[in-house]
Amino acid sequence: MREVSFERNYVKHPAGSCLAAFGDTKVICTASVSNDLPPFLRNSGKGWVTAEYAMLPGSTGGGRKRRDGVKKDGRSTEIQRLIGRSLRAAIDMEKLGEVSITIDCDVLQADGGTRTAAISGGWVALYDALRKVAEEQGKSGPEYYLLGQVAAVSAGIVDGKIICDLDYANDSTAEVDMNVIMRDGALVEVQGTGEQGVFSREDLDSLLDASAAGIEIIMKRQLQALGIGT
Repeated sequence: MREVSFERNYVKHPAGSCLAAFGDTKVICTASVSNDLPPFLRNSGKGWVTAEYAMLPGSTGGGRKRRDGVKKDGRSTEIQRLIGRSLRAAIDMEKLGEVSITIDCDVLQADGGTRTAAISGGWVALYDALRKVAEEQGKSGPEYYLLGQVAAVSAGIVDGKIICDLDYANDSTAEVDMNVIMRDGALVEVQGTGEQGVFSREDLDSLLDASAAGIEIIMKRQLQALGIGT
């Protein structure tokens, strides 16, 4: 594992914000609260959590990364959908009520694992946004809405060895590349690819074990940043 940290209240104005750092990968996550629900949820009594993801110019090596225009590139669209699905797994939408929370994840610096850093930092920003929602709705606190704690990590096989939380150098040469999202020890989503061939069931189990161990570390950092259990 690289060094993992979460810096809360990184931006002044949103209901929640966090700078997530996984080694040299740095992602700023902000959570904004509104009543602007998608049409299929209006008057349903249920809330919604969605996400946006972008890599800022200067976030990668090899020259300037062009800004996403009105139409995002396919990679950004796929990643933001993953972030949204992952963070929705943390919330009881009926308890949330007709409230919409948008998590914006902007990559300041990329060195592998930007989507997993965005999910993990997004949960911290989401938690703080729920503080505001709880105050406005007269509830006890964020835990009223939460189904659990969500975090994510990458894992892979590089030169025949299992590595958790891949930086770019490892990710670009990995024989197997995987992203794992968990909620309180249970799987939310697994994305795994044999980049240079196939991998065995034994390899899969080893990757999942490594990911679970890494996510346990990340969850401790999340709670430390929030001042929970410390």
